[in-house]
Amino acid sequence: MAVERAPGGTSLIDVLDRVLDKGIVIDAYVRVSLVGIDLVTVEARIVVASIETYLKYSEAVGLTPPRASRELTSGGASQADMDRVVAENVELKRKLDALS
Repeated sequence: MAVERAPGGTSLIDVLDRVLDKGIVIDAYVRVSLVGIDLVTVEARIVVASIETYLKYSEAVGLTPPRASRELTSGGASQADMDRVVAENVELKRKLDALS
């Protein structure tokens, strides 16, 4: 894929539009140790994107609940779906209590 450059230059608005449209993820892991002893460990993930782009890709990498869960909590589900989920939840809690 060849890099294409716009003639004349790029304004800050163009750069910001592209970053928000495509998004940028900076994933950093830093460990400072002395004689094999970890003194400081820092893990950071910085995401710069529009909300639409973030939601589009965050589900794919497991950062948000699956769409079906969002539909159940956002009012997109029928009462029968809600009743089914509640009944399933009660049954799972009963099984967990029986194990302990």
